[in-house]
Amino acid sequence: MFDAASSHGQTRRPLPPAQPPADGVPTPRTPVSARGDRKGRTAPDRPGRQRDAFFDNAKYLAIVLVAMGHSWEPLKGDSRILEAAYTVVYSFHMPAFILISGFFSRNFDMRPDRLKRLITGVVVPYVLFETAYPLFKNLVTGSHEEISLLDPWYLTWFLVALFVWRLTTPVWRLVRWPLPLALGIAMLATVSPNIGDDLDLQRVLQFLPYFVLGLCMKPEHFQLVRRRWVRVAAVPVFAVALAVGWWAVPRMNTAWFYHRDSAQELGAPWWCGPVMTLAMMGCSLLLTACFFAWVPRRHMWFTTLGAGTLYGYLLHGFLVKFGDYRGWFEHPWLHRPLGEILVTVLAAGAVTALCTGPVRRVFRFAMEPRMEWAFRRDAAESARERQQPRQERREKVGV
Repeated sequence: MFDAASSHGQTRRPLPPAQPPADGVPTPRTPVSARGDRKGRTAPDRPGRQRDAFFDNAKYLAIVLVAMGHSWEPLKGDSRILEAAYTVVYSFHMPAFILISGFFSRNFDMRPDRLKRLITGVVVPYVLFETAYPLFKNLVTGSHEEISLLDPWYLTWFLVALFVWRLTTPVWRLVRWPLPLALGIAMLATVSPNIGDDLDLQRVLQFLPYFVLGLCMKPEHFQLVRRRWVRVAAVPVFAVALAVGWWAVPRMNTAWFYHRDSAQELGAPWWCGPVMTLAMMGCSLLLTACFFAWVPRRHMWFTTLGAGTLYGYLLHGFLVKFGDYRGWFEHPWLHRPLGEILVTVLAAGAVTALCTGPVRRVFRFAMEPRMEWAFRRDAAESARERQQPRQERREKVGV
């Protein structure tokens, strides 16, 4: 008994070198070039692997809008103008973030290394923060909230959704008409109150078309919004959106923008669900295009923060909830214009700080754990490592 590959008279072929991930592959773990050295300085990107400043800028600005929207929520009931701004922001900030996530998931497949990154960068943070949020509330308020991995708490629904969307990416790359199919699923979800709250599946399904649209997009599609006339047109479009938002405040239930309930649960006829799905997607994509038109294309002071948006997203919830539990948002002065501006500035500043390098280094154990001990070693990778010293010895002796 012997291995034919190692029999005498046969040349042993070396294993092919490891291939780098294809461009656009989602990587929850921050690339080495974006992590910087121990002193916090950003290392230059390798040739061919340079990060696009546009997308980092867009992710940072989107996460700032998310934090601002969460800080406005306890205050908007006393200000029609603030609630109009809240409505406009909520109509596009998550769609923009999800669309970018889909764009960078285009080449996702079931390759072991990508599945590992999906587990360590999405599943593990979900479990940790789904546990941490109710424990935090119990600590601050003295309540007795239960921990449930099936009922996403506050912000963690996005991690569940991202996990499901990325796992289904090969399916969307296979079918002939992915976007109409995803849109049909979202429309059906809005008329299905029996879906329930487990894993926040309503949000997973209703936001699905934005992720699939990102999968279908190409880099040249983002070039369309970089034209000057689009940037100019975005100004009146946002002005009209704010006016419509102000008009709709007493006439529309803002819960439609959360995409977490069916039409029946919102007290509307079933047929309103599909209609609102189409109408809101049209409005969201229009405002998302205008948002992208305003995103800077060049490297800015906040560009490097775009690599840490998941940190800002998950961590700023503790600050917002702490203020809510302590009753800080109930202070009468904060419900005045200057107070609302102060809260907005503080929210933007806080989420910016949470995206910085020092914070990312402290919380990397929760957001980007390596967890090599939890996974089996890839056989091809192990063989390459064993063969490398042998190849180096051959090169030294001229073999």
